[in-house]
Amino acid sequence: MGSERRLARIAGAMYLVVAVGGIFAEVVVRQRIVETGDAAATADNIRASAGLFRAGFAADLVQATFFLFTAMALYLLLRHVDELVARTMVILVAVSVAIMSLNLLNQWIALRVATGQELGFGPGGSDALTGLFADMHHFGYLIAQMFFGLWLLPLGYLVVRSGWFPKALGVLLMVGAGGYVLDLFGRFLAPGLADTIGPIVLTPAAIGELSFVAWLLIKAVPAKEPAARIPALAA
Repeated sequence: MGSERRLARIAGAMYLVVAVGGIFAEVVVRQRIVETGDAAATADNIRASAGLFRAGFAADLVQATFFLFTAMALYLLLRHVDELVARTMVILVAVSVAIMSLNLLNQWIALRVATGQELGFGPGGSDALTGLFADMHHFGYLIAQMFFGLWLLPLGYLVVRSGWFPKALGVLLMVGAGGYVLDLFGRFLAPGLADTIGPIVLTPAAIGELSFVAWLLIKAVPAKEPAARIPALAA
C-alpha cells in the first residue's frame, strides 16, 4: 500500500503543476494580452509583453505534458476499480493534450508575426495576422476544453467506486465535467451569455479538481485496503 500512497502523491504533485501552469498561461498571460476580435490591440500587447507571452507558451507546454503524466499515474492508481473506465480517462486526456499542444503553434506564430520575425506583411498586415493566429489559439483552446472537461467524468466515477476518497468528491468531479461542456457550447452558441454563465458552471470543476489535488497530496490513499478489495485479494 505504501507504493500506492507514493503514487497518489506523485499524481497530486503533477496535477498541481497542471493547475498552476494552466492558470498562469491562460489567466495571467493570455487574458491580459489577447484582445479577442481586436487585432491591433493584441499585437501591441504582445510586442509590449513578448517575454511574458513566451513564458505563457512555455507554461502551457509544460502543463500539457504533465497533464498526460498525471492521467497515466491516476490510471496506475485506479485501474483496479474499472480497467475500461481508467483507459477511457487516459484516452480523453491524450486527445486533449494533442489538441492543446498542436494549438500552441498558433500562439507561437502570433508572437513571431507581432515581433517582426515573420516579415513582408506590412504593419497593418502583421497586426491582422497576429490577431488571426491569437484568435485561432483562443478557439482551439476552447475545442480542447471538450476533452479536458470530459476526462473528469471517468475520473469522478473511479473516485466514487474506489472507496479511497469521499464520494462527494467524485460526484463533484463528474458535475464539473458537465460544467466544462456547458461552458464550451455556451461560448460557441450563446457568446453574449458566456461571461455570465461561465463562472457559474465552471465552479464545481474548480472546487472538485483543487480538492482532489489537495486530497492526493495530503491524505493520499488509506493505509489499509478498502473493504471492497479484500474479497478479490483473498480470492
